[in-house]
Amino acid sequence: MTAGAYESYGYLMPGVDFPAIELAPEFGRVPPYAGGLGEQERERAERLLRENIVISLHDHPVRFPADMRQTPEYNRTGRQHTAFAGLLASGMTVVFDNMMDGTACVTGNAPWRWLDIITDLGMRQADIAHQSDVIVIRTMDDIEHAHRSGKVGLLFGLEAATPIENELDRLDVLYGLGLRQIGIAYSDANALGSGLNETTDGGLTDFGRRAVARMNRLGLAIDISHSSDRTGLDVCAVSERPVFMTHAGARAVWDTPRMKPDDVLRAVAETGGVIGMSAAPHTTLSEAHPRHTILSVMDHFRYCLDLVGIEHVAFGPDTLYGDHVGLHTVFGHLLKVGAAAPGGPSFDKVEYVDGLENPTENFHNICGLLVQEGFSDSEITAVLGGNILRALERIWA
Repeated sequence: MTAGAYESYGYLMPGVDFPAIELAPEFGRVPPYAGGLGEQERERAERLLRENIVISLHDHPVRFPADMRQTPEYNRTGRQHTAFAGLLASGMTVVFDNMMDGTACVTGNAPWRWLDIITDLGMRQADIAHQSDVIVIRTMDDIEHAHRSGKVGLLFGLEAATPIENELDRLDVLYGLGLRQIGIAYSDANALGSGLNETTDGGLTDFGRRAVARMNRLGLAIDISHSSDRTGLDVCAVSERPVFMTHAGARAVWDTPRMKPDDVLRAVAETGGVIGMSAAPHTTLSEAHPRHTILSVMDHFRYCLDLVGIEHVAFGPDTLYGDHVGLHTVFGHLLKVGAAAPGGPSFDKVEYVDGLENPTENFHNICGLLVQEGFSDSEITAVLGGNILRALERIWA
């Protein structure tokens, strides 16, 4: 932990300017992962993290309440607290930060409202502006600056374009306010296309096609992680830029709707895009490792590597600081993140995903396992961030 790290919203007074809610710690909430690395393996892994640009395609690098049942009250303040100390110890250069997303119930009881998203985006950046260790990423130069200066960059995104409703120009507004990545739909359908939990998969709408074209022109990276299969295929077919699947896994490894079939995974790769391996609890399981740990996630990684090639895979762990399993319980009715479809594979529930529990530990353990499994330096560099950089250069051109 970095001594003297800025505390989120340190320019305000807790209990006066916003409710004082006990938050989950940035360090030591659960026991560290026992990866069994040798000293030389550990040194090589840490060197690779230091020397290279390391990018998480999807995480929520914020502290949640110690008691997840207080999350609705916490989010109504509009202020999620960035884990500045945790980020500085993470080894990451850039985090695709998707903010409150489907939990953004600031002014009501349903997510994805335009004003709530704007509040979230503005509050987070107001907080970041009061310190100098973490910066906002808007350009490739910003990423290089973060790497050279030892800072951590937050690249803001949304998991669904639902808040734009039927107004294309809202994409320009979001871009102007710093957003650089956006999903098409979440679990529920919207004006752009179907989400992955819809009974009928209607694919990308005509409005969605116009939205994709606008995203391409703006330089907004497109994510199809929570889109339906047909919507994802349609996006890949019409996008002129690489498409991201920022946090998902392979349905051939774990047969649930949240995972993606081979044709969608291939379609992403064919755009020049990248697939990020997710670790949200009870999602990227595998028959070999039905108790969710980093080993389950690596089963998806190896499958996707064999399917589409190492140049199209990366990691988007989808972690946070706090009880992620508890968050799914509190917001299950909105997030619809259940891992098991009717008749789907059985699995052992866990309290947390061992090895990929929060953004601080993720890439230390990922890099360690890649070293342990015999990947070369160039291969590790590619999946830690090089593949994402290559795609962003085309998306942000």
